[in-house]
Amino acid sequence: MEEKHPHIGSSFDDFLAEEGMLERVNARALKRVIAWQLSQAMEAKELTKTEMAERMGTSRTSLDRLLDSSNASVTLLTLERAAIAVGKRLRIELVDG
Repeated sequence: MEEKHPHIGSSFDDFLAEEGMLERVNARALKRVIAWQLSQAMEAKELTKTEMAERMGTSRTSLDRLLDSSNASVTLLTLERAAIAVGKRLRIELVDG
């Protein structure tokens, strides 16, 4: 009898959870989406990074960290300021897993 591979039939999320990586991967993916959305909104409003940082009341370095898709550390206050700066609102919700 042929031995089955332990991950065949399971989802990629199951695999990441088994490896203890699911939360980190999800956080990084979410940060990439947010950084992309902010970049797109800045482009649509024709905002430079300097102008965006001024609107947010922060430094250009802080904005660079926010737009860095590999840096998942960001505060809700920073996200809210960024959303307001590009004429958007921030919506965060908890969903069933």
